[in-house]
Amino acid sequence: MTYLLGIDGGGTGCRAAVADMNGHVLGTGKSGSANIMTDMETARLNILDATRAAFTDAGIDYAAISSTAAVLGLAGAIVGGNGAKLQITLPFQRSLVASDGVIALQGALGDNDGTVVIIGTGSFFITREGNDIRFAGGWGFKVGDLGGGGRIGRDLLEETLLAHDRVHPASPLTDSVMARFENSPYNIVEFAHSARPGDFGSFAPLVFEYAANTDAVALAILQKAATQIEEGLDAIMPAGQERLSLIGGLGALFEERLSARYRAKLQKPLNDALTGAVQLAVKNFASASKEAVHG
Repeated sequence: MTYLLGIDGGGTGCRAAVADMNGHVLGTGKSGSANIMTDMETARLNILDATRAAFTDAGIDYAAISSTAAVLGLAGAIVGGNGAKLQITLPFQRSLVASDGVIALQGALGDNDGTVVIIGTGSFFITREGNDIRFAGGWGFKVGDLGGGGRIGRDLLEETLLAHDRVHPASPLTDSVMARFENSPYNIVEFAHSARPGDFGSFAPLVFEYAANTDAVALAILQKAATQIEEGLDAIMPAGQERLSLIGGLGALFEERLSARYRAKLQKPLNDALTGAVQLAVKNFASASKEAVHG
């Protein structure tokens, strides 16, 4: 075993970091979506693309992939045995496929107790209390991921159509969305028919932008999302726990939208999820490799 690899993959994109056996990062790379529940084959190809980019960035021959041990934190890994199905198709010498929540927890908290909420295209809750790690959410766009960017974008398109039909009041935000679709509700329906979670999620930044200008529709959508996030926290976070981190592409944007009791517990993450993946690779593979060398 020559190198360690950390992978952080979700609905929006995939990041890779190649490191030496001490966890020192040598190079990084990026690619497209890596949600293995949404599209496993595309995720696999993007994982390899990000890995290749990381090796190129580090100046390492890509052939070294066969002597690399990898920890992959991926959206959709804990559903339906997806992680195990992907793992057998990977070209690494050794690999461990885990939930993206596991690497996020390690990155954000180190070895401390606390709760992490990943808010990106989807949403996922994970808490650690001693040796007990528990999860909530992360069930995918169609039946879960409440408060995530995909749901926020979908809600925006729904409200835009409701405004078009004069069921709900319009706003500058809904007018802007209609303009993007050439003022045709049929174009919105056609888009939504084939859109993936990340496609819906591409509208989430627009909601935050208009909320900053007190747009009524934007504020209502984000209030709904913040309420859903707090419902998840109420369910999973131990009452006495004092460390909470919101991470992911939208995490920081929700900090000011939480109620005071949760804002008081907020702490900036120690590191990002990709760093967490590298740290777990060191824990899982580097010590075993050293033992094999000295054994």
